[in-house]
Amino acid sequence: MPNINRKKLTVVMISGAIMFLGGMTACGKTQTSETLVTEAKQYQQKGDTKAAIIQLKNALQKNPDDVEARYLLGTIYNEIADSQSAEKELRKALTLGMNPAKVSPDLGKALLMQGKFQMALDELNQNSGAVESAELSSLRGNAYLALGKSKEAKESFEQALKVRPDFPDALIGLARLSITEKSIDAATHFSEQAVAKNPQNTDVLLFNGDLLRAQGKIDLALAAYDQALKIQPDNNAAHINKAFLEIGTGRFDAAKADIDAARKTSPNNLIITYAQALLDFRQGKHAAAFESLQKVLSVAPEHMPSILLAGAVQLALGSMPQAEQHLKKYLENNPGNLYASKLMVSTLMKSRRTKDAIDMLSQVLKDAQQDDVQLFALAGESYMQAGDYTKATEYFTKASALAPKAAELHTALGLSKLALGENDRAVAEMDTAAALDTKSPKAGIMLAMTHLRLKEYDKALAAVKNLEKEQPDNPLVYNLKGAAYLGKNDSVAARANFEKSLSIQPTNFPAVMSLVQLDQRDKKPAVAKKRLEAILEKDKKNSQIMTALAGLATSQEQTKEATAWLEQSSKENPNALQPGMLLTTHYLRIGEKQKALTLAQKLQGSNSSNPDVLNILGQAQFANDDKPAALETYNRLAAMQPDSAPAQFLLAAVHMAMQNQSAASDALKKALSLQPDYLEAQLALASLESNKGNHEQALTIARQIQKKNNKSPIGFELEGNLMMAQKKPDLAAKAYEQAFAINKNGPLMIKLHGSLSQAGKSKAADTRLTQWLKNHPVDVPARMYQAGIYLASKQNKAAIEQYQLVLQQNANNIPALNNLAWLYQQEKNPRALEYAEKANQLAPDDPAILDTLGWMLVEQGNTTRGLPLLQKAVSVAPETSAIRYHYVLGLVKAGDKAKARKELEQILATGKSFPRIEEAKALLKQL
Repeated sequence: MPNINRKKLTVVMISGAIMFLGGMTACGKTQTSETLVTEAKQYQQKGDTKAAIIQLKNALQKNPDDVEARYLLGTIYNEIADSQSAEKELRKALTLGMNPAKVSPDLGKALLMQGKFQMALDELNQNSGAVESAELSSLRGNAYLALGKSKEAKESFEQALKVRPDFPDALIGLARLSITEKSIDAATHFSEQAVAKNPQNTDVLLFNGDLLRAQGKIDLALAAYDQALKIQPDNNAAHINKAFLEIGTGRFDAAKADIDAARKTSPNNLIITYAQALLDFRQGKHAAAFESLQKVLSVAPEHMPSILLAGAVQLALGSMPQAEQHLKKYLENNPGNLYASKLMVSTLMKSRRTKDAIDMLSQVLKDAQQDDVQLFALAGESYMQAGDYTKATEYFTKASALAPKAAELHTALGLSKLALGENDRAVAEMDTAAALDTKSPKAGIMLAMTHLRLKEYDKALAAVKNLEKEQPDNPLVYNLKGAAYLGKNDSVAARANFEKSLSIQPTNFPAVMSLVQLDQRDKKPAVAKKRLEAILEKDKKNSQIMTALAGLATSQEQTKEATAWLEQSSKENPNALQPGMLLTTHYLRIGEKQKALTLAQKLQGSNSSNPDVLNILGQAQFANDDKPAALETYNRLAAMQPDSAPAQFLLAAVHMAMQNQSAASDALKKALSLQPDYLEAQLALASLESNKGNHEQALTIARQIQKKNNKSPIGFELEGNLMMAQKKPDLAAKAYEQAFAINKNGPLMIKLHGSLSQAGKSKAADTRLTQWLKNHPVDVPARMYQAGIYLASKQNKAAIEQYQLVLQQNANNIPALNNLAWLYQQEKNPRALEYAEKANQLAPDDPAILDTLGWMLVEQGNTTRGLPLLQKAVSVAPETSAIRYHYVLGLVKAGDKAKARKELEQILATGKSFPRIEEAKALLKQL
């Protein structure tokens, strides 16, 4: 990170609000305030600023109205750059009656340091004496310069030099003015003149150091700062300026020493705290850096360098909304700042706001005065993220041309080539990166991974073996070797390498999971579980391992155990987001809707700006049938991610569920304006338009999908669905045929059969379906469909044959068991009850199954057991008239005619039709 608070030499030596907080305790001597002030002056002459401040504070404790102590304390605060405290003491001196002509220069200096330029100018003009001093003229010149009034500034500095030809402040002022006029030679001339005439003036030496530093003359700048420290060892500005330079050049130990030295004099000085934050950031101590920045910004919320650094720190910490907030504020005050712009682009990319990132990059690239490797690399990454691999390759190529020996750029270029399908070029770039990056295994690892992705397993092994020579103790090397051997179907060698990885790093999660997968492939789930539990024993709060154990349990249909593992993971890691998210998703999957909602609300409370949390909360609210709450949540999500098509799609889904077709349509159209090829939104909008009778608009969408995805059956299948909705089965069949030609699958065969049958081509449809099942005997849904056709057409024996074939594939297929029971009952086959009982055991609350078994028992005369089952079926599905009629007949058989009549009257009063309604009306007359 560059030295972000020293980009330009400003009027004040150190940018930012600086405040000396805290005080020093008074000594226990019995002294007068006058004696203490005298001692303070002696300390000041010796250069012991800290002792001078202590004595002056002691003097003011004895006599708060000691005007000399107030004034002297104000001047010392100016010396240590504590300008706010200086202003406070100097104004107090004025109110106590000190001559304004004496106080005015010092007060003006304090105001200038705080950036209060117009106030400083007003103060200087108001309180200047009859004779214009060189000091006042110089201060006035600095104020004019800061306000952008170059002509007045120059006149003031020249006036000061008329009074005192070698006055250092005036010479430095003219040097600064020269910098604003982009005349470095003139600035250097004035600076050198100031040093030559005032070699013991620390302000002159500091400015000279700053000027040298701005020109990249690091060693000369350090020498200038060191010279200032020889004269004034506790000069905070010199220590801090040195620290900034040392941080910029990676001399972190030296920087720490200078910061610590400055802190001894001013422990609460904000610029020192800022310097510490910058040092921590450069050393990767992001949390510590943020803590220091909070202290600065709580006192000086407009300190721009701290705001910029806060943006960089929050980006490093992964707090994207906060990073964006800081960077936006900085860029509003410093538009076009290249470093801040790069940070903002990185933030937008990490927030998946790719379009915003590219828009900003376009402007930055246009304004950039020279080629910038980092900027081109960022552009390449942005276009990679957007899926525009051609553009990504263009920018990575530009960056690589500027920095041909940068391995990471060749790696990025290789990835973009890989995405374009230029595999040979991709591997060549990866090879180049690996050859350049001999100290780090990163490029070699990417090369091996590229070969793995291309299924070039022997080449991957060759690349890994080179890595193994350089990195024999790197567990990742053996994970890659294991993956290559897996690709070659050599599970023995794969297992050996994963075991080697674990021997180096016993908690290496990828190696553990690879071995678990091998265990499962070998049908040894108990071994896999034992392996995971052994890792967990060493790391009892490892959420990844507990999640893996939950996945293992789920694969064995052990839902309770899976739930227990996920709950334990969340409990052991209460402050981690991922375990809670996984548990919420699991609750939704297993139907624990209320638990899911409670947990999602808890997660949202501590992660209010996380879009993933809002998404899962909306899902939980929707699952609990709280559609207004889900709508509010998704509105917040859409506001947070204004350029997110999926967020608009979620809004549309809730609007559709709430029967608000107009709002749903608007949200879908917005989603498609953001992402024109968003397939789910296209399908949903086509369905909406079709439901509204806008068939042409719906068909237009289908044709757009076909054009964009001509190798996908989806667009043609959609056209077939739309034609069926318009009762045009012949046109639907043509569309389904096109879809089926692209991707032959069971669901499409079922749709094709239905459309052909309705178009009057039943024989051809049946032939196609029969042939399909002959070629695909394990396609259970298609066989169930054929069985249903036979059932509807009362071809009982053919239907029974199909259901039996289904049960051969899955003995617990509940619809097959239930329908087979009903068919056997019709055929008077005693096995009917066996199948009905089994279906009921598997789904004891299914109303259709309860109805089948209950009615079968009633027909067999067992009303004692059958009638309660029918009653339960009615309670579960009270709107199903056919089931309620079976219950009526059961009541009649049981001799409860009164109850039967009452139930029958209620059924007929609904006005709903059902297959035996005429029989029911006749029965009512008999009861």
